[in-house]
Amino acid sequence: MVNSTLERAYAACAALATDHYENFPVASRLLPASMRPHVAAVYAFARVADDIADEGEAPPLERQARLRAWQARLHDAARAPRETAGESRDDLIFVALGHSMRECDLPLSLFDDLLSAFAQDTTTHRYDSWPQLFDYCRRSANPVGRLVLRIGGYRDAAIERSSDALCTALQLANFWQDFGRDWRAGRLYVPREMYEATGASLDDLRAGRFTANWVDALTRCVTRTRDSFAEGRAVCDAVRGRLRIELRLTWLGGSRILDRVESQRERLLRTRPTLGARDLPALLWQAARWERVAA
Repeated sequence: MVNSTLERAYAACAALATDHYENFPVASRLLPASMRPHVAAVYAFARVADDIADEGEAPPLERQARLRAWQARLHDAARAPRETAGESRDDLIFVALGHSMRECDLPLSLFDDLLSAFAQDTTTHRYDSWPQLFDYCRRSANPVGRLVLRIGGYRDAAIERSSDALCTALQLANFWQDFGRDWRAGRLYVPREMYEATGASLDDLRAGRFTANWVDALTRCVTRTRDSFAEGRAVCDAVRGRLRIELRLTWLGGSRILDRVESQRERLLRTRPTLGARDLPALLWQAARWERVAA
């Protein structure tokens, strides 16, 4: 395969990464240049799979079939380089991803975990317990952190466990951030055991009422998420160089989102807490202070 094809493949992945809104930058300039193409390839693969899972009005069985086809292409790409490549976006994604998997020794099982979570999204919109929700995060969020560590050259079990905690925290923070939007789309990620313990009622949400009981439920969810952020802080100090800055800013940004969720709890049905350009100076100051304390 000529280098120009590989260059086009990685360029297509980078374009997809920059075209989608995220709370935190994907393959940003903070990452070492050597990591950016591989992270963009992982992101592009996951982004398209996530879009398939959420595809318009397509029935779940159709979306699951498309995810299985996407998985088959993944396994083909992992086996060996292709002699030729088409020019479609999807073709180019798998050219880049297959190259990244071989260059960085990325486990196929982590990608399969991601796809299993996306398939679950097509049918599961509520969770009864924290263990169920954590299992979902284990497959939907944690593989991304482990893949980034692999791309960065890290192969340490303790670092991976801390990364899992951070990725779970980020996933949970996003759930609470998107509480109102998810509810309107028919999804609820607050575990049933949690909101029932506070006396919160789904009937109130159906009527557009975010009661004191729901505020209590979200407060408990935020507390649980802060525990996960605390456990995930270690990975930010365990890596080196620009990746350390990237992870610290990600940790700080996720914690700041959680602060916004907590301060806007009564309005979560109607508003979505976000970060903006005005938050960047404070995040950079906190990251610099973190470095001075850690030194």
